[in-house]
Amino acid sequence: MSEEYVLEMHDIVKEFPGVKALKGVKLQVRPGTVHTLMGENGAGKSTLMKCLIGIQPVTSGKVIFKGQEVNFKSTREALDAGISMIFQELSPVLERTVSDNVWLGREPKKGIFTDHKKMREDCLELFQRMGLELDPDEKMKNLTVAKMQMVEIIKAVSYNASIVIMDEPTSALTESEVEDLFKIIGDLKAKGVAIIYISHKMDEIFRISDDISIYRDGEYITTERAENLTQDEVIKLMVGREITNMFPKVECPIGDVVFKVEDLCAGRMVRHVSFDLRKGEILGFAGLVGAGRTEIMETIFGMRHKESGRIIKDGKELNIKSPKQAIENHIGLLTEDRRGNGIVGLLSIRENMCIAKLNLGQYGMPLNQKQMVKDTQQYIDSIRVKTPTQETPIMNLSGGNQQKVLVGRWLLTEPDILIVDEPTRGIDVGAKAEIHSLLSELAGQGKSIIVVSSELPEVMGVADRIVIMHEGYVSGVLDRSEFSQEIIMKYATSHKEEAAG
Repeated sequence: MSEEYVLEMHDIVKEFPGVKALKGVKLQVRPGTVHTLMGENGAGKSTLMKCLIGIQPVTSGKVIFKGQEVNFKSTREALDAGISMIFQELSPVLERTVSDNVWLGREPKKGIFTDHKKMREDCLELFQRMGLELDPDEKMKNLTVAKMQMVEIIKAVSYNASIVIMDEPTSALTESEVEDLFKIIGDLKAKGVAIIYISHKMDEIFRISDDISIYRDGEYITTERAENLTQDEVIKLMVGREITNMFPKVECPIGDVVFKVEDLCAGRMVRHVSFDLRKGEILGFAGLVGAGRTEIMETIFGMRHKESGRIIKDGKELNIKSPKQAIENHIGLLTEDRRGNGIVGLLSIRENMCIAKLNLGQYGMPLNQKQMVKDTQQYIDSIRVKTPTQETPIMNLSGGNQQKVLVGRWLLTEPDILIVDEPTRGIDVGAKAEIHSLLSELAGQGKSIIVVSSELPEVMGVADRIVIMHEGYVSGVLDRSEFSQEIIMKYATSHKEEAAG
């Protein structure tokens, strides 16, 4: 091994039944650097990391870590050797505390008993060292997705590893939390720790990366110093083509109001919210994390209890108390938490895509398998889901392809109103452009769409109007001609009266 590298992976092949996920790829990582892996969903980035840390056995190839050839059989072996990983899909133990989750499986002991006092003190020391304010005694289920992500980051760092792998670590973080993470990364680099970073956020990548490796369709393309690449060059290498329009907005005729929310209240995150939605319109929802956007959508969809207010569709007031009732009223919701309440990991792509329509009894009894196959194939083709077969378990797909299956699920229910919450979180630029294009096409067909997004360029790119939230209230509504990041942020950080003033 060259003294230059802490990790080398050579000619890595990984085959699953019916698909070759990695086709002889390589990776060489220098100590004390941020090495970013880039590629479309399905390019093989996460699979390569799972092979490294023992989740997936490699079919063939060689892994050299700190000068020694290794072949980890489990994440525990990788951790013991000095490699930790923050996963894109969170899997906290929700009923346990923050400190329980950080030290899970390696709790300090006092005799035969767990030393809870030391565990708590060690947690507080970690938080202090990283400049974070978290309560070690808080149950995980009470945290926001962003706070859960920070706990996972702390846990990975606490192993004092030589390599920390971060798979989409900022997908749910606020801007201030991203800054906290980048400080942590800076401290780790200064100590000689290598960071392997997977992200689709170009501004982040060029801010923190030292080296960038690019993969496409399971093949290694190139590795370059970040300073020698431009954003356009990276995108072209990732997708094998130029993407000239990330937000292919098609001007569609916008009709009359078909959906209204009046004075909606549901806990402290949904406070006297009112807005309307027109036929063929894409209505964006912007705001900082914790502004209440997701809570509004879950209340409309019957996932949360509505305390007061009215929901009106086509002139008729609805009393939705469950997601099933929402679907029966032709409302669909692509949720923010893809893993938590989106995919059913062990089920096939077909079962995941057809499940909402199945719950409405629309495939009959016995099930019309022929129609299910036809419906699934229609959306595999139209949304370009990368999969060997319909029978493939959805957990084997990349995050972006899982998201496409979920979009197909809701399109199968033929909704009049489609709500999509963070539709492109953790998705590469090529898949993002495809989903944006799809949303425009649906609006052109007369569907009414609500898009919730934390990425301002996205919500500004696809929306006809934007509703801006602040601490559970609507603080502003902008027409497309009024869009600007500065104005949106002004409304997102203050109440309506303050922003207007």
